[in-house]
Amino acid sequence: MFNIKLLKKEAENLTVLYVEDDININKSVATYLRKLFKTVTAKFNGLEALESYKIGKYDLVITDINMPIMDGLEMSKKIKELNSEQNILITSAYSDSSKFIASIKIGIDGYIIKPINYDEFNTILIKTTTKINKFKDNELYSTELENLIEMKTSENSKLELDKINNYEKTLFSLVEMIETRDPYTGQHSHRVAKYSKMIAEQMAYSQVECEEIYKAGILHDIGKISIPDTILLNPNKLTNSEYHLIKNHVQIGYEFISKIPLFKNIAEIMYSHHERLDGSGYPNNLKEDEISIKSNIIAVADTFDAISTNRIYQKSRSVQEALQEIKSLSGIHFREEIVDAAQIILKDIEIKFNTSQLPQSKFEEQRFSYFYKDNLTQLYNDSYLDLILKDKTSKIEYTKIYLISLNNFGAYNREYSWYKGNELLVKIANFFIQTFKDSLIFRIYGDDFILLNKNNFIPKDKIHELNNILKSHYSKLTYTLRIMDIKEKNINSAFEIEKLIFN
Repeated sequence: MFNIKLLKKEAENLTVLYVEDDININKSVATYLRKLFKTVTAKFNGLEALESYKIGKYDLVITDINMPIMDGLEMSKKIKELNSEQNILITSAYSDSSKFIASIKIGIDGYIIKPINYDEFNTILIKTTTKINKFKDNELYSTELENLIEMKTSENSKLELDKINNYEKTLFSLVEMIETRDPYTGQHSHRVAKYSKMIAEQMAYSQVECEEIYKAGILHDIGKISIPDTILLNPNKLTNSEYHLIKNHVQIGYEFISKIPLFKNIAEIMYSHHERLDGSGYPNNLKEDEISIKSNIIAVADTFDAISTNRIYQKSRSVQEALQEIKSLSGIHFREEIVDAAQIILKDIEIKFNTSQLPQSKFEEQRFSYFYKDNLTQLYNDSYLDLILKDKTSKIEYTKIYLISLNNFGAYNREYSWYKGNELLVKIANFFIQTFKDSLIFRIYGDDFILLNKNNFIPKDKIHELNNILKSHYSKLTYTLRIMDIKEKNINSAFEIEKLIFN
């Protein structure tokens, strides 16, 4: 349990310079710090804080990164030039990944993730204040110099370990953020890390090496943080250019992680996890011994997870099938000794997840609308219909299709213009939205509409109200309603419906 009394004791004679441009956060955190420290000076930008620092030195500086006039990194760098021993804590959000790297180079003492968790904040404060007080004890320097050196070495080692742990937590949080962006492949990195470590242990790697491989597995896709949502979240098949952009995540991840000296070896392992023995991989088309064994271990684990996990255009296969395919690539993509170890250690793995690419919340529905909404009517489009018909779980809920086809709509466009035709389509779409609130509504192939309902029953009399809208615009406009049984008609894609409409 955290000892707040100990923190107050360590902080009661220390001074703090706190810098944050957000007025509400500044007021809240400064008020909290004043309950602990002797004095707290609060400033709202880096330049103002730097001037204050030059006038009166402080035991501890706590600063945000993103601020007007002068940001926290530039201010910290200038303070370190004035006093290289100055203790500085940085506060920032996960998204400041590049600035997080810059703060490491400056030599800051801790990194606090926003929004601030006060339990974690207190833990960092007590470690930092304890360190400050020990170094302020001049008498200890003069009377017990030898003991102090030994103590300082031990404390510095512990502080360095704390710093490593802080960096790791931040990097792993970035991975969590990436997988939260794409819940369809969520926990992929954790599974790859787990499988990689199991294979490494089977191959008799040391505990230290197994942990190194595990961390590389966790971070192997961190470069995807820079991939735009329009590509990363696209549930459809990627174009060649989009796939080329996705492949860049390897180089981006390597450049990001390799800038941290503590993770240099991990960066090297990550860099080659998409290389293949026959030279068919990327980013450098390495072959044979040019690829490290540890990288190839992650490659096998990554492939195993990809095969055994659902994808929209590829259903998951069994553990046995995944291992069989990996075995077929032994000596071609993967080293034989790694494949042999994987066959032994992964054969009893239980896949306990069943992913679906259909949106599970209002937030996901909005995200998916970028790909699945018709631009004119804002109804779902044929791509989303195709997704539902291909999805195994959705077929349990939807068994009937209500197909409504407009007749003579081309004649209406010719007589009244395409513009007027678009206005009428929007009006029809709004009618469907207001009348069938619990249904999924699609616009396909221009003037055809589909209704799906989990109850598999939609009142025909409500659909017949569409006549009033059509006749009020054009006497020749009519519609045809067809009710199709998905299983009976063997409908597995939007293309199957297209054939039924036009044949």
